[in-house]
Amino acid sequence: MSRYIHTIQGLILAAFLLPSLASADTGLFVGASVGSSHLEDDFSNVSIDTDATAYRFVGGFQFTDYFGIEAGYHNFGDFSETIDLGQVLSRTEINLDGWTLGGTLGLPLSDQVSLYGRAGVFFWDADVEVNGFSIDVPQDENSYYGGGAKIDVTQNLSLLGDWTRYELDTIDSDVISIGFQYRFGR
Repeated sequence: MSRYIHTIQGLILAAFLLPSLASADTGLFVGASVGSSHLEDDFSNVSIDTDATAYRFVGGFQFTDYFGIEAGYHNFGDFSETIDLGQVLSRTEINLDGWTLGGTLGLPLSDQVSLYGRAGVFFWDADVEVNGFSIDVPQDENSYYGGGAKIDVTQNLSLLGDWTRYELDTIDSDVISIGFQYRFGR
């Protein structure tokens, strides 16, 4: 956990030490997105390869066109799959969600279009059931990273399309989503 505290402290310090760049894309923002999350892993020769509908809510502050911080809630949806364990069918269900805290880096391509990257820490919890029996999964924190494109539709509203990878201990989940971002005070 302490390694993530240092990362968060570094992000906050960098935000205040960055030179003040003239920017039209600064201030508080909120956003939401929906998309597809994918989970693929091999648990002791038992393969799980399934998709679910994911959603995310995020809020943050854009310091410049190039740097911002964000925090949010991410729900991966309900992964479910029936696995054949040598003539025994086993129904596995996984529900995964958590909170994010991280930073964003932007690259404006024009007045309305920009690319961005994001990275941070994901504090997550999972509920796992196999044939109706619950398996305790301890809460944990791991990294996430991704990127996408943002298109300004109006002065305050942007459409986003992105990919984010969440590293959950030994499992990786990729999320492809579309969403919006609303900026206050422009």
